[in-house]
Amino acid sequence: MTAPADVDRIDRSILSLLAKDARITNKDLAARVGLSQSACLERVRRLEDRGVIRGAHADIDPVAFGIGVQALVSVQLKRHTRSAVARFEKSALDLPQVVALYHVTGRTDYLAHAVAQDMEHLRDFTLDAITSLPEVSRVETSLLFRGTSKACWPDLTESE
Repeated sequence: MTAPADVDRIDRSILSLLAKDARITNKDLAARVGLSQSACLERVRRLEDRGVIRGAHADIDPVAFGIGVQALVSVQLKRHTRSAVARFEKSALDLPQVVALYHVTGRTDYLAHAVAQDMEHLRDFTLDAITSLPEVSRVETSLLFRGTSKACWPDLTESE
């Protein structure tokens, strides 16, 4: 990934617009940021080549996949060696119910964003998949009532 200084004001405008609507046409994107279509397309390609733009994603209703319950599963590990951490991360990410895994500080070592069909499926996942991993010492599950996120990252380089 590139340093923030490598992304200028126009790049940040492009990134913000793409984050809000990845399907925006190059013509509309160029007009919104004040560039010619060819210059805008070149900037987008350069941002992709440098790994700043890592992909485009559709926001899909989880119900379409049979997901009725989402949870954050807090996990404490027994040991914190590099090999134990690596084994846990691989094992957790291989589970189909885990959609994201965050290594965090504090009493909890990891937060896993998990999805399930229903409460029984979530309970079975927690008991059969997570707690059975040899690296796991303790698990605590918090249900997600609703999840929202910003469409794009805040521009921390702009003065407030």
